[in-house]
Amino acid sequence: MKKQRLVVFSGAGISAESGLKTFRGNDGLWENHNIYEVATPEAWKSNPELVLRFYNERRKQLKDAKPNNAHKLLSKLEAFFEVIIITQNIDDLHERAGSTNVIHLHGELTKAKSESYPNDIIKLDKERIELGDLCQKGHQLRPHVVWFGEEVPLMEMALQTAFTADIFIVIGTSLNVYPAANIINYLNKKCLRYLIDPEVPTALNNNGWIIIKDNAVNGMEILFKKLTKKEPLNSGSK
Repeated sequence: MKKQRLVVFSGAGISAESGLKTFRGNDGLWENHNIYEVATPEAWKSNPELVLRFYNERRKQLKDAKPNNAHKLLSKLEAFFEVIIITQNIDDLHERAGSTNVIHLHGELTKAKSESYPNDIIKLDKERIELGDLCQKGHQLRPHVVWFGEEVPLMEMALQTAFTADIFIVIGTSLNVYPAANIINYLNKKCLRYLIDPEVPTALNNNGWIIIKDNAVNGMEILFKKLTKKEPLNSGSK
């Protein structure tokens, strides 16, 4: 019997419970840096050394972080469903927890790409990227991260994946970052949809959503029981 397709859309909240301070909120800061100083093409042109240092620190922080139980439970759902995770996070905690099909909308911290040939992407074998580290064509390597103002190459794939979902889970995201947040508008009408977050995002229309107002770990423990038939699928607060 063919498994149902379960698609997860994850954001900063799930990584935060592993100790990663991911950009989120209204203060415009990420690890005490203005995002426009470290996460835009303009920042890269004006001060590439600062940008590299910033992401080198994030990579060092990631090395010490561990997947939490929300990550682990999502990977365990692969025993019951065809699971595809679409994440806004640039960390590799989903993969390290055991998830085998992850779409990284905003890039991957553990990879680098050529500043001149963006399709030339390499897996890093060290924690740091330095000025002078070059791609095979002789151009500077930069973080494999989609910065503010850049196109999201995997967006079309994510939208098509979301449309095919039988079950869709939003976890740990405020749905404030576009175009990624548009994904909830591409679900098919028959899709069973869940939200896990302490606060209901203003972008969410309540049409058909089952809401679990809790953090990622607690909420995922509740939802795992529902999805594995230990509780009714349609139960929960709305």
